[in-house]
Amino acid sequence: MKNVNAPKTLLEAINAYGDIDFALTEAADSRWPKGVSCVHCGADAPMFLKTSNIWKCSRCRKQFSFKAGTLLEDSPIGLNKWLPAIWMIANSRNGISSHELGRALGVTQKTAWFMLHRIRLAMQDERTGGMLAGHVEVDETFIGGKARNMHKGSARREAVAEGGSGKEIVLGMVERGGKVRAIHVSKRSKPIVQRHIRHNIEAGAAIFTDSLKSYEGLSEFEHQVVDHAVEYVRGNVHTNTMENFWSLLKRDLRGTYISVEPFHLFRYLDEQAFRYNHRKDGDGANISDYQRFKTALGKVTGRRLTYRTLTAKEEKTA
Repeated sequence: MKNVNAPKTLLEAINAYGDIDFALTEAADSRWPKGVSCVHCGADAPMFLKTSNIWKCSRCRKQFSFKAGTLLEDSPIGLNKWLPAIWMIANSRNGISSHELGRALGVTQKTAWFMLHRIRLAMQDERTGGMLAGHVEVDETFIGGKARNMHKGSARREAVAEGGSGKEIVLGMVERGGKVRAIHVSKRSKPIVQRHIRHNIEAGAAIFTDSLKSYEGLSEFEHQVVDHAVEYVRGNVHTNTMENFWSLLKRDLRGTYISVEPFHLFRYLDEQAFRYNHRKDGDGANISDYQRFKTALGKVTGRRLTYRTLTAKEEKTA
């Protein structure tokens, strides 16, 4: 089920995926590039029931839809709205708010907020691409801290108003010319920082950091330090690539999302990292909006995020 009329712009995507048949063809091609197979027993070539847009397996006799076993499972929202939503968040440089998405799709803000978080889960990096190598910049930044941007009556707002920092810490690593990884951490202590570095960066790589004491002792790497109290660049020793990513992230958080609760921060990091990591292909050519959309759509299978889990306020820092 190959789509030979791939949309190139948001307008074309909205028009194309407004046709439920076209949307289903696109979604099925992303999930089953070698042909549809039964989600229950794995049998190939199930019968397609056109009247209800589902498949029926000739082996186990069970029926299933595209949504079964995906992030979209149990959602009453049709693919004609899900696919434009995925397109928009995958390709909006500064993100898209739930209010804006809700107005664009004709759904409530609460529904749009849930949809966006499910799509962010699809954007999550499974670390299947291996460890970062070559020249890698490592840096940390602080997110939040302005009381006026926090929900009225929240504990964080009260803490900031009383003089607390209220800031969250994010550790970032970017391979020059390659991928970025951003991780929400509880503090900048040496054990936490170095554990993440060793888990994500290949031993022997050249790493560049600032003069934070937590980076001391990384003897298995070619470690060079730039002291920002003295200089920001010394030859190829700098963290400017990572700083550029922080700039993109903070523009999202401050300009589009305004206030992000700490227990959801990792989801917004996944979103920004996804867009950054899918700007160019392995040959350095620009990735089109359609290719970026197809990548996100192809990652919805085998994942699940319920509203109860989303609102459980479980901390994701380490």
